[in-house]
Amino acid sequence: MTLAPAQVAQIDAALVKASADSQTLASIRQLAPGLMVTRCDALDMREETPFRIYENCSLYLVDGRDHCWKITQDPGCATGIALAPNGGAA
Repeated sequence: MTLAPAQVAQIDAALVKASADSQTLASIRQLAPGLMVTRCDALDMREETPFRIYENCSLYLVDGRDHCWKITQDPGCATGIALAPNGGAA
């Protein structure tokens, strides 16, 4: 499964003011069933480019189609989503 444009719009709306907490992760899982959704430490993502940056968190798209996972900017290649709080630790 990958992210459709409508799902990206729904995720955008859900993350406008949200934090990278368990309630938000559960909400995103409902919007993108079949995709891996996880939270990570902002420091672990410091060398990656977020797909979107919101007030309280950043969204990274994960491409896990090959042996190694990588961050992607293409929703059509995304097999997962990672959220990181803006700044500090998760």
